[in-house]
Formats: sequence, C-alpha cells, structure tokens
Amino acid sequence: MKKVFSYILTIAMFLMMATSCTDVLDQKPVDSFNQEAVFTDIGLTRAFLGRCYDRMYGHSNSNSRCVEDLLDSGTDQTLCIHRPTNYGHLKNTLSPDMLGYFNNTGYNGSMNWNAIYSNIQNVNLLLANIDNVPVTTAPDEALKERIKGEAYFIRGMMYGNLWMSYGGLVLSDKPFVLGEEFLTITRSSLEETLNFIIADLDQAIAILPASGMEQGRATRAAAAAMKSRLLLFAASPLVNGGLASTATNPLVAFQGGGQPARWQAAKAAAEAIINGTYGTFSLVGTTSDPPSPLTEADVKTYSDTYFNIFNQKGKWNSETIHAIQYVLSGLGGNVNRCNIWYGPNGYHNWGNNDPTEPAVRKFEMADGSKFVWDVGQGNNLRQATAAQLAANPYLNPYYGREPRFYAIVNYHGASWQQRPTDAAGFDPLNRIQTGHIYNPDGTKKANGLDTRQSIIEGWNGTKNGYYLRKFMDPGTVGQYFYNTNHYVEFRLAEILLNYAEACIELGDAANIQEGIAKINMVRNRAGMPDRVTTDQATARDYLRHERFIELFGEGFRWYDLRRWVIFPSVVENVCEMKIKEYTNGNMEWFYDQTAIADERTWGGDKYYWIPISRDEMNKSGEEFQQNPGY
Repeated sequence: MKKVFSYILTIAMFLMMATSCTDVLDQKPVDSFNQEAVFTDIGLTRAFLGRCYDRMYGHSNSNSRCVEDLLDSGTDQTLCIHRPTNYGHLKNTLSPDMLGYFNNTGYNGSMNWNAIYSNIQNVNLLLANIDNVPVTTAPDEALKERIKGEAYFIRGMMYGNLWMSYGGLVLSDKPFVLGEEFLTITRSSLEETLNFIIADLDQAIAILPASGMEQGRATRAAAAAMKSRLLLFAASPLVNGGLASTATNPLVAFQGGGQPARWQAAKAAAEAIINGTYGTFSLVGTTSDPPSPLTEADVKTYSDTYFNIFNQKGKWNSETIHAIQYVLSGLGGNVNRCNIWYGPNGYHNWGNNDPTEPAVRKFEMADGSKFVWDVGQGNNLRQATAAQLAANPYLNPYYGREPRFYAIVNYHGASWQQRPTDAAGFDPLNRIQTGHIYNPDGTKKANGLDTRQSIIEGWNGTKNGYYLRKFMDPGTVGQYFYNTNHYVEFRLAEILLNYAEACIELGDAANIQEGIAKINMVRNRAGMPDRVTTDQATARDYLRHERFIELFGEGFRWYDLRRWVIFPSVVENVCEMKIKEYTNGNMEWFYDQTAIADERTWGGDKYYWIPISRDEMNKSGEEFQQNPGY
C-alpha cells in the first residue's frame, strides 16, 4: 500500500495558471508550486478543488461514467464490440492479475483503486488545509466553507463507488505523508466503511447551501441522491446474507442489524428527496395517465421527452439532480464523445455498446403488453411480404413498441442523421442499415452501411444488429465534433425507483401500494399504463423490469444484478440479429443463435466483487485481506 498512500499528487498545480486570483502566481514560477502555495490563496484552493472534481471518477478525460466502454456492456444490456474480453467476470478470467475493464482509467475510472485513492489523497489534503486558507471578505469566507462541503461530497462519491465495487475499504480522513509506513493498514468492515461515507455525505448536506450553487457543482440534493443510492445497495440481498458463500465475511456482508431496518433507511433517504427537502424536482413531461391507445404522434412525443432528458444542454431540466457539464462549443474541456463512441459505423462512428437481442425483447408494446417474438414462425425467425406488412405492420418486430424503445435503441430502419457525403448515395432516406439489401430473387444487392460488411468503416460495425441511441445528440456530427449534452448522474426517476424498491421489499400492503404508485409515475411519464398488484413477488418483478428499461445504459444494471444476486441467471452468449431487406418491400429478421458475437460465462460467486490488484496486495501487510474467492 505504500506507493498508493504515500503519493502526494502535484499534477493539479499546473491548473493554477488559469486562476484569476494571482498574487501567488505573480511571485512564483509555475514549476515551483507546492501545497503550501496552493493553500495560501482562496482562488488557488478553488482551482485545486476543480482538479478534485476532474478526478472524481478516476480519470481526467471525462469526469463521469460517460465513457467509451460502458459498464452495462458487462451485463445483459449491451455489447462492447472493441474490448469484450475486458469484462473478465463474463469470461471467467477476472483475477487480481487480470482486472481488465476494472483497472483501466480510460474506460472505467470510478472502480480503479489506485486512481481513486490518489484523488482521495487530494481531497484529504484540501480538507486538512482549508480552514487555514486566509480570507478577508465575507464572500470569500462563504466560499471557503462551500469548498469544504464540495470536498466532502467528492470524497463520499469516490469512497461510495469503491464501496459498492469492493466492499470494505481502507479509510482515511487525513492526508498521508511521505515516509509514512503503511504495512499495518487494514480494510475496514463493510459497515464501518458505509458509516464513514454516509458521514461525509451528511457533512456535505449540512454545509452546502440550499441554493445559489453554480450548475455542475455539488449540492445538498446531489449528496442526498448518492446517499439514497448507497443505502439501497446496503439494504439489498448481496450484503445481507443473500449470498451464502460470503455471508459471514465482514468485508462484504453486514454482520449485525436487520435488513428491514436498512430497507426503511433506504426508503427514508429517497423520500426526503421526493418530498423536496433538498430542492424541488419533478419528472420531465406529464405523469398523468397516458391516452389509450397511443397514436404514433403520442409515441413520438413520449419518446422525445425521455430522449431529451439525456440530450439537454445549458440549464438543467426539472428532473436532473446532478449532471456533468460539457463545453457548449463542443471543443476542449472534459470530453463527451458519445456520438462517435456509440454511433453507427456508416456515419464514421465507432459503433460501441450495442443493445443485445434479449434486451431489445424486454421493451414492451405501446399498450403495455409484453412483446412476443413468435408470430407462428418460431422464436428466432420472422418473415413477411410487403403486402403482409401493409396489412399487419406488427409483423415488423420494431413496430408498435413502447416510446422508450425508440429513444434508447437504433435498429434497422430507424431514422437517424444525414449520411456523410461518401455514404449519402447509398442511403438517401437516412435510415439505419444493420441488415443487408437483397433483390427479389434472393441475391444480395448491397451490404448495409451500418454492418461489418459496410463500405464505411466495417470494422466498427455492430456485431449483433443494434446500436445505442440514448445519450447521443442528433445535432452533433460525431465524426468531427464532441458532444455538448450533459451526462446525467442523478435524476429523480432513479430516486423514485429507489423508493419504490424499498417500499416493496418492506412487504406490507401499504408499502407495496406506495411502491407501485412510484413505479407508475415513471411509467406514465414514458407513456406506459399503470401496473396493478398487491403481491410482493409480482411487484418486485415490475420494479426490476422498470429499472432495466428506465435506467438502461446508465450504469445501474451491473450493480442491480449483483445487489439482487441474480447475475448468473442472465448471463448468456450475445448472438447476431440478421436482417434481409428486399427491394420489393419483403423483410426477414433472423436471430441466429449459432452466430455468436460474444461468448459469455459466469464462473462463480467471487465475481460479485472486484478483486484488489496483485500489485496492491504485494505492497500491503499480512493483515490486509483480499476479497473472497480470489
């Protein structure tokens, strides 16, 4: 551990060049800055805090979970086409020596032990010195206090993300110093670690002002939302004896207290946000009962409302509790490149994180009924002539689906952007082509522009027949420009579903009805009809389905599958959807389960937690424990 915890980060000092409070800058050359200089000026301290924000997710190229390879590609939701083997928990390869995705700050920094602890050191350094920063005005005194609150939020976020990934952590509220010996350091228990994090978030809630914060900075509501997320995890089966093999290990399971009390705490944390304790938030759109049946115009309205939650720029919408800001010029600053990362290759994009066929089938029909593939041709094949489609458009599996489907998935035939000049002649209608074009006699006329046989960057084509639409901006040409839409970290829909889950798990009739009511708020906003049940098991299924759809791609699924201890039940190979579009209007959709795009397997209970790296273990003392199974 010595290397990690003795490291005093100095890279942040170069940022001070950009600070406007400059007496110190006028007196010393840039390369001579040290921590003493930073904490002699409130402007420099504020700039140092900015670097702590920038490293909150372990890396500086994009300080959020908006990254090229999504965490959800390690679940049943999407496929990372470029680095699928990095998700070692789906390959039976994850180990202290092969952390893959979980040790790469470029693709996932929030779980990178070394990177996060380096920034925890920064925050501890700030908190240790902030009270001594000299100020002479009341506004600067208020700024100093606010910086302290923001620092507590950042530390709570970082420790919280590690806690949900590793369990009990090495806890420190003071900066380590050069030469300090760390061989006796041990990990605290799961419960001790949670208590430490909640105390940080409570400090942030107590210190941060109720209003007047610059958009993008920590707020009371953001800290409360993280608290809600953590307490939901703390109440879940994984850490409450639901995994028998680790139930007696205090690093990854609670050893005392009761699960009902934890569900009650999770409910209370979410309820405080819903009731406006930390600010006023409301779902974007209407939560009134949707019309029945939905017209195509209705579907588009609901779909656009949902899509635009993630395509917002400038001032946040009413649902957003906290988001990551991106430079509105689309150049420089923190990097959001969702369009090029996730966009179809036929637009010179990289086609990453593609929804799987089983995930696509989970989206309901517009009337709220379950989607059923089989129309009398088996569970993998659909064929229809142009005349049949005209008479019954529901033969197209992508017709008549719920509004969120059209906001989340780019499928064959979906409208998207104008094609680049070198592809426009092959697609005058600007429709996604994940299938190939055929003549009526069955001979191929052209390869689909968004397939791996495309004339446009075929190596970036989807391997399974879909692309992600959510998070992208139709107005940004990803080939040339960065995205300017915000990345939403916390929003009210998550909190409503957190509250609903806690209510349902408490189990009594009144709580179940409260939970269903909150689920229906989320569904109604999406144009979906109410759920009705008094049965706990049914309500639980409804809740889990709603989290799958509403939070699709936002980084929750990996945690949810672990929380509920159901990961192995959803692990299956990712296979290809093969589509033939004939020039006479006939269509064929074939889910080819022999065309395996990604082989997946679940190797056992140890994969519910990330191992600590071999390098880190080798630097620690004998008392420092690895996670179970590794």
